[in-house]
Amino acid sequence: MTTGQAGGALATAPAAAAVRRRITVRGVVQGVGFRPFVHTLATELGLTGHVTNTGDGVVAEVEGAPAALARFGERLGAEAPPLAVVEAVDGEDLAVAGDTGFRILPSRADGPSRTLVSPDAATCDACLAELTDPADRRYRHPFLTCTHCGPRFTIVTAVPYDRALTTMDRFPMCARCAREYADPADRRFHAQPIACHDCGPRLRLLTADPADRTRPPRPATGPDPVAETRRLLADGAIVAVKGLGGYHLVCDASDDTAVTTLRRRKSRGDKPFALMARHLTDIEHLVRLRDEERALLTGPVRPIVLLRRAPHPAPPPDAPALSAAVAPGSPDLGVMLPYTPLHHLLLGLPGDPPGPRLLVMTSGNIAGEPIVTDDDEAVARLAQLADAWLLHDRPIHIPCDDSVVRISDGEPLFVRRSRGYAPFPVPLPVPVRPALAAGGDLKNVLCLAEGRRAWLSAHIGDMDDLATQLAFEKAEAHLETVTGVRPQLLAADRHPGYRSGRWAERHTDGRALVRVQHHHAHIAAAMAEHGLGDRQPVIGVAFDGTGYGDDHAVWGGEILLADYDGYRRFGQLAYVPLPGGDTTVRRPYRMALAHLRAAGLDWAADLPPVAACPPEERPLLARQLERHLNCVPTSSMGRLFDAVSSLAGVCHHAGYEAQAAVALEAAALTAGEDHGPGYTFALHTAPTGQAGADTVADPAPVLTAIVEDLRAGTAPALIAARFHTAVADLVRRCCALARQRAGLTTVALTGGVFANTLLAEATARLLRQDGFTVLRHRRVPPNDGGLALGQIVVAARAVPAFGGVGVP
Repeated sequence: MTTGQAGGALATAPAAAAVRRRITVRGVVQGVGFRPFVHTLATELGLTGHVTNTGDGVVAEVEGAPAALARFGERLGAEAPPLAVVEAVDGEDLAVAGDTGFRILPSRADGPSRTLVSPDAATCDACLAELTDPADRRYRHPFLTCTHCGPRFTIVTAVPYDRALTTMDRFPMCARCAREYADPADRRFHAQPIACHDCGPRLRLLTADPADRTRPPRPATGPDPVAETRRLLADGAIVAVKGLGGYHLVCDASDDTAVTTLRRRKSRGDKPFALMARHLTDIEHLVRLRDEERALLTGPVRPIVLLRRAPHPAPPPDAPALSAAVAPGSPDLGVMLPYTPLHHLLLGLPGDPPGPRLLVMTSGNIAGEPIVTDDDEAVARLAQLADAWLLHDRPIHIPCDDSVVRISDGEPLFVRRSRGYAPFPVPLPVPVRPALAAGGDLKNVLCLAEGRRAWLSAHIGDMDDLATQLAFEKAEAHLETVTGVRPQLLAADRHPGYRSGRWAERHTDGRALVRVQHHHAHIAAAMAEHGLGDRQPVIGVAFDGTGYGDDHAVWGGEILLADYDGYRRFGQLAYVPLPGGDTTVRRPYRMALAHLRAAGLDWAADLPPVAACPPEERPLLARQLERHLNCVPTSSMGRLFDAVSSLAGVCHHAGYEAQAAVALEAAALTAGEDHGPGYTFALHTAPTGQAGADTVADPAPVLTAIVEDLRAGTAPALIAARFHTAVADLVRRCCALARQRAGLTTVALTGGVFANTLLAEATARLLRQDGFTVLRHRRVPPNDGGLALGQIVVAARAVPAFGGVGVP
């Protein structure tokens, strides 16, 4: 047997005799029209045999002239369907069987699954043309799909990928769909979610009684659920709409009352809502739109793309309005284009009555809970949020939130990796034994890995309620089903209170459990996604809000010299007390007062955080800091951003995670190019033999300079910009020291703070100027959504063999 890339595995035989080969194609080759493609290609080349799905991939037995077999191999990877990803092709010689014709055989579920399930894909152009064509039998069909688009991951219940192993199994094909499904010349040949108006699925609309929201909703009486939903949206209603991976809460984004009502009902605070626009022309005047962002918005995934707001938007006369309540205080708008036929219908087809052109599309859930997927649960749990429910009868097997991406330095940077990307694997530079990583407790994503592949789940959420923990268990079981990985090793964060870690403890079942330090996992994730192998240490700069440290302090401003096997804490932000834990996270003024006290600066009445702190709270906080009551030391850069945001008078209360830091970045973006004199952290070298980092960064000089700027009347925007410059310069100086002392020239920037593109791009630019190789996240988020990937590779190195089973 030989193994190689597409085409390379197909050896030729003497031209005088027919030959037969068994070809196994691995990668994303199920649910993407690969078997029909093989059938068409083989028939065109005059080859005989058959093709089928198995748990190992697509397997074809092909027989014919050697030259035709060679062309078959060359074209197999080069001309694969648009959603396919051919990773490798294995070929094996067989005896000639003398077949006549080429057939698609029923799928075989033999052996463990090793194929890759396709992510869900946005409606393709061919289907969209049918959706809008009154002469087509699928005109206005909300579930129109083909082999090149539509649901995949969210409807798959098992592999191999066949209709019977999806949630479409309850919808028998009508005669016309069955003919298309069986016709090799048809675009829907073996398209598993194939559907039409006759065979379903079907929509229905339920409406609540506004006079009595305790009553169950009633079926709408209108003949067209979509038309009635558009009317409701235009009238200011909030509608729960069932999508590919869960429910969205939807309203007209130009309607101030509707957006404000949704924000109040969902207890959203000022956290931005995502937008869905009918066309790019509807939002071009609101944002700065680059070519890379256009490609993301219009491609086969269609995630939410974070776009910088235009500084002085000039709307054309016919542009739709945007409510200021959609994203108050945010420097960005999160925008996506329609990615299902139902979305296109909601936004209106040509000739439809006027309706909303911009829709708020936010996850259908109660704050802190996972996205709702079940119809009965949606009606019950969203009863106080929605005025109506647009349902359908195709079940969602696994929840999948929208992905959130931005472009930074010309490349994608994930904020949330979910729909359209999960469960596509991340290649690993080092082989790992079958393992499961539980991730963290915020932005939880779990990871399964084996060999040189790591599969990350869709976004699960924050593990602080039972519903999310149940969603975690379902996601883990589903990922095992579609990947075939049976973990022999578990990994989790070292924090003793993390619910993800406690879950891992309860489910060891005799397997080894490796606890991985939070920031080491962040750095390892960046290393792994960039393909660094063994013994390639980096300077890891891990800046975030919180992570359990080796000394039981709250880390978050760390510079580690690290590889997969371990790390040394080279640098850290100086410890300050974190008074009251989560209370201080929600009230940045408390963090500002803690930092001022640590820097030896008085709580003078003219300072914004002092004024923001209630007079009765001030003496209590002072005593708490003085006596170290409920105060854990923290080196968190995220908390320093909170402190400076309050000190500059930008944000004193945070209604959602990182709001103060986001507001500080937004202020800095308005400062212009000339920031004036910068701020400088003091660097101290720890005495020999002292525990902790070699180098400690003291923010006291920065805070002192900010206080002086405030009293000189400097604008908050300039203070914010100077602080960002100071942090970038701090990283540059620390990395120069690390290179001098350890000889390392590669820097990994990771942790949630580096989702701040103003900071990340400035830091990377300075480091590259100094000759460093800079690693930034491109495949997984820099925040805790990427944590599990790092946990996997670190744990695999810590336990290379267990129970007599070695690394594959």
